[in-house]
Amino acid sequence: MRGKMKRNNYNNGGRRNNEDMPPKKPKFGLNWLYMLVIAALVGMFFFGGENTTDSSVSKPATYTEFQLYLQKGYVKSITINNVERELQLYLKPERIREVFKQSAKQTGKSPYLLVEYGSAEKVESYIDDQRAKGNFKGALTYDNKQKGGWWDMLLNFGPVILIVLFWILIFRNMGGGMGSGVFGVGKSKAKIYEKGEASAVTFKDVAGQEGAKQEVEEIVEFLKNPERYTDLGGKIPKGALLVGPPGTGKTLLAKAVAGEAGVPFFSMSGSDFVEMFVGVGASRVRDLFRQAKEKAPSIVFIDEIDAVGRSRSKNPNMGGNDERENTLNALLTEMDGFGTNSGVIVLAATNRADMLDSALLRAGRFDRQINVDLPNLNERKAIFAVHLKPLKLDESVDSTYLARQTPGFSGADIANVCNEAALIAARNGHNSVTSKDFLDAVDRIIGGLEKKTKVMTNAEKRTIALHEAGHATISWFLEYANPLVKVSIVPRGRALGAAWYMPEERQITTKEQMLDEMCSLLGGRAAEELFVGHISSGAMNDLERSTKQAYSMIAYMGMGENLPNLCYYNNYEYQFQRPYSEQTAKLIDEEVLKMVNEQYERAKTVLTEHKDGHNKLADLLMEREVIMAEDVEEIFGARPFVSRSQEIMAAEEEARKAEEAEEARRKEIAERMAAERFPDVQPEKREE
Repeated sequence: MRGKMKRNNYNNGGRRNNEDMPPKKPKFGLNWLYMLVIAALVGMFFFGGENTTDSSVSKPATYTEFQLYLQKGYVKSITINNVERELQLYLKPERIREVFKQSAKQTGKSPYLLVEYGSAEKVESYIDDQRAKGNFKGALTYDNKQKGGWWDMLLNFGPVILIVLFWILIFRNMGGGMGSGVFGVGKSKAKIYEKGEASAVTFKDVAGQEGAKQEVEEIVEFLKNPERYTDLGGKIPKGALLVGPPGTGKTLLAKAVAGEAGVPFFSMSGSDFVEMFVGVGASRVRDLFRQAKEKAPSIVFIDEIDAVGRSRSKNPNMGGNDERENTLNALLTEMDGFGTNSGVIVLAATNRADMLDSALLRAGRFDRQINVDLPNLNERKAIFAVHLKPLKLDESVDSTYLARQTPGFSGADIANVCNEAALIAARNGHNSVTSKDFLDAVDRIIGGLEKKTKVMTNAEKRTIALHEAGHATISWFLEYANPLVKVSIVPRGRALGAAWYMPEERQITTKEQMLDEMCSLLGGRAAEELFVGHISSGAMNDLERSTKQAYSMIAYMGMGENLPNLCYYNNYEYQFQRPYSEQTAKLIDEEVLKMVNEQYERAKTVLTEHKDGHNKLADLLMEREVIMAEDVEEIFGARPFVSRSQEIMAAEEEARKAEEAEEARRKEIAERMAAERFPDVQPEKREE
């Protein structure tokens, strides 16, 4: 794993601390219409004019009071509604106090009265008489609008319409997207790539993962030429599950399948199915498969399927999630329900396959599980070749060397290394990205940023140097310890120093190899005790890792002396009860304590035997702060053991030489046969 690069670090007691989608188009539709209608209604209610009733400046009056106000000259103007038989009397401001008890001058409007009357002819006759007598000199107008029509209905029902539109707008925004909202909450939220839209990603863009690519290439053949298989009676697989650590390219592989097959591609995350409303997830599952079947042949890709497909039996002691279980049941039904020749293939990705429900993994649903593992040396080299293309590289950059420096890195990690190296080169003012920039990028990603401003005393610096020299010394003389790359006492992140190793990419690991690794981990604490005279908190991370390793060997791998061939691994997500008794737990603790202490004493023995070389190494660290494996070799001599990677490289070199020799032998035989057949032809023309 990647964390193994930083095998042993000296810290101060603290712990050490994933193709772009098409751009969304702006949404101009019903939302804007709703907003315009709401604004119009608000404007109508608040700015509809002065001819609306305002209780602060108006009051109802009788016809007799109307006659009295007119005789006294209080009336400024009169509006007659011929339909409703209603008068609106606009009074003179100077007479307001005589009509109303409260003042209305503050409003800046002319107050008015609403008066019911018998007939318009009667009112007009009376007004004419008052004009003749000089009591009324104001204007007389007529309002012939149809009261009680659509305008009044709008005024009456406007608040209700306003509230309804307001809530519709709120629920649409809560729904979050086209087709969702209060009327579309059960619609699928999958992003759809039509034919040709995903073709930018092909298998050429997926470096490494040759085994996984070989398996998914057959899925492309299913979609391109299904008759080739169905004519022989075969059935097209319904689903394939991509399983692997984060960043290994599971989503990229799925897009490459869609790009190579040239079919519609429905992409959705497992968390997009589940909402707070029960039944929504199941409805979205049904809608997703309905759309996929309409566009068949097609691919449905569900990323992080463990968000919805988690096993229903992992936590039997606690209540389940009804919405998640309903969604899972709908997914199971859809995958087992549509026809085998419908042309819809489901791809899913997860890094927690052990947490998935067994009903989801059975044959007939996900017929295949494709492992997308961390890339090996050759695959990392191919991935580097892809990500190095856009960079301006120095001649010193070698992709093979970089691949060897990044064991346990995923494709996403390698892409990050290349980007970080370019940033470091620009920061340092380089004209191109050098090999050192890449190494600094690896150090930056694994260990963190250098803290050159951290102040330490000489005694603290000496302790750290002795600690890291202890790791380096032990690993140099143990057969199965990982090969040393460099040692540093430059603070990075929360670590004050670190010994960097080249982890061996083993297929299996023996007990002896694990014990050597544990002894190397404890070398820093042993060096403190032997050469400093006291121990410190700097070995906290080393102790944590060695203790976990010991418990794993004893309780899970059956490597204990008193508990051999037994595994107490519990696969439940929530462990309320240990799968062993208290007596067994005591035995496990005793075995772990014995194993760790034995390796600690072994570390002290190795350091005592190479005391002088260890101290020279610590002095060199104090002087340079960073030393490489070549510097250690000058002190201790060549490492007495050949690493596994060296064996592999030697075997590859031997195979290459054997292939070259075989090719030369075949060429020699061909030339001899040509000479015997065409003796009179010149040698350079015999091939023609």
